[in-house]
Amino acid sequence: MIKRILAGTAAIILVGGVAALNLSPIGRVYLPSGTGIVAKQICSQTWVAGLDSDFAREVYLDPLLGGAASVITTQIDEEARSVSAGVFGIFWQQTAVWRDGLGCTLVHDAGTFDADLTVPVSQDFQPMEIDADFRDTHFDTSALEAAIDAAFGDPETDDRNTLGVAVLYQGQLVAERYAPQASRETRFHGWSMTKSTMATLAGRLQYQGLIDIDAEGSVPALSAVSPDYEDVTIDALLRMAGGFAIAELNDGTDPNSQMLFTQSDMAHFAATRERLYAPLEHWQYMSGNTIMATHAMQQFLGDDIPSRVQGLREILFEPLGMYSPILEIDEAGTFQGSSYMYATAQDWARLAWLYANDGVYAGERLLPEDWNEIVSTPTDGSDRAYGMGFWLPSEHDGVPEGTFMMSGFQSQWGFIMPEQDLVVVRFGATNRTSSRSYELAAAVVSALREPQDGIETDLVTQPE
Repeated sequence: MIKRILAGTAAIILVGGVAALNLSPIGRVYLPSGTGIVAKQICSQTWVAGLDSDFAREVYLDPLLGGAASVITTQIDEEARSVSAGVFGIFWQQTAVWRDGLGCTLVHDAGTFDADLTVPVSQDFQPMEIDADFRDTHFDTSALEAAIDAAFGDPETDDRNTLGVAVLYQGQLVAERYAPQASRETRFHGWSMTKSTMATLAGRLQYQGLIDIDAEGSVPALSAVSPDYEDVTIDALLRMAGGFAIAELNDGTDPNSQMLFTQSDMAHFAATRERLYAPLEHWQYMSGNTIMATHAMQQFLGDDIPSRVQGLREILFEPLGMYSPILEIDEAGTFQGSSYMYATAQDWARLAWLYANDGVYAGERLLPEDWNEIVSTPTDGSDRAYGMGFWLPSEHDGVPEGTFMMSGFQSQWGFIMPEQDLVVVRFGATNRTSSRSYELAAAVVSALREPQDGIETDLVTQPE
């Protein structure tokens, strides 16, 4: 009898403790964020990127989870193409489901989620090949190869986890390399390089006369909340100056983590946060801004998920010869335009080349003539570091004047150097160290045979 009483008391305490924890910020945001990122990332890295799931967890996730890595376990359902993660496999469980052409989505309400919806890609990835004569004419090939070698380092001792590098010169592939775990077919997760893609979508829609990025009342997610919010423009949101409290701290407890890993409708969540500033009054890097801008723009791509996916491909990707990109959606059907685009290194480089060639691709103008200037104009309050969806280097970063960049978490980089007709992209899983990607970009420039102005010869390693 006493044992039964003690066991019952212990059970009550355990249940009560779990219930109390579940109501706390740790239970409401931190632990669901942990299980959510594990389920989502392993799902995407396995079936979208094409990486080994154990490898993906080892390099992309466990360094972020720290001590929590040992208590968050996963179940991978190969047949259903789904991944479930939970604390001890049970608590705060989250599930991500893969769908062909749509990637992986965290499912919070299985009753309303259409697991059978697919929008298969229309064409396979079209790889570029290196023309050795062209490369050797324009580059000191030994110096170029040395620059790529330095980006990967010794696989036994280098902890940067560089997985892929590609270099375009005058729109042609002159160098690429991949770690043994990856290949030119691997769709690399760009993280916040996706924001640059959404700025490019804005340029395409503006060029076609479908949107005006400076027009008020053009953000449906905000208009649905309050008419007072109609002064917020797509430009303000893409510049990270929307004025809403969607702080991005990357600590698992912030509103951004709550949005990414616990919400079915990310745009609505972002739009219902407290308004702190008028648009363009305050700069603060927050992904929720781009989510709302993406939701606004996707209305011009089609009326439902399949037509919007097709519209995105036809308007943005296919004119660039990009057939690998997968831009994942949330459960409500909004493109996750801040963080979840996957594409091959070559296709990311094609996107960057559009800017290196001033908005013209294969002889066709695709962006407004002043679009490079718009995206690379520093946003007030950003300390001249951020334009509209693109980052800007400091004078000490060792890259040529006029360079601007796509950049994402864990050191995903796309260096755009218009004056040099050059693009360098780098992908990997770099945690708590510098990827030294600025050095890579500068070394590639130095390998050019043509004289190059505006680049410092003494490289300075910058934190990334």
